[in-house]
Amino acid sequence: MAEYEFVDVYVPRGVSRKDATRLLTEHAEYGHWELDRLSLMRDGSRRVRLRRRIIRQVRATW
Repeated sequence: MAEYEFVDVYVPRGVSRKDATRLLTEHAEYGHWELDRLSLMRDGSRRVRLRRRIIRQVRATW
């Protein structure tokens, strides 16, 4: 079973869709995050949950 770490990003209502896309694209490209959930609030703000896989290193025994 894969393990993930999560980060929540809050995007205020004054931010355009283009700027929000650019922000999330930067997170995806440089931090290796992927979109898990996006919630559009009644006031127009967005709450975005991003996730990335945790890769555990297996220690080699000699």
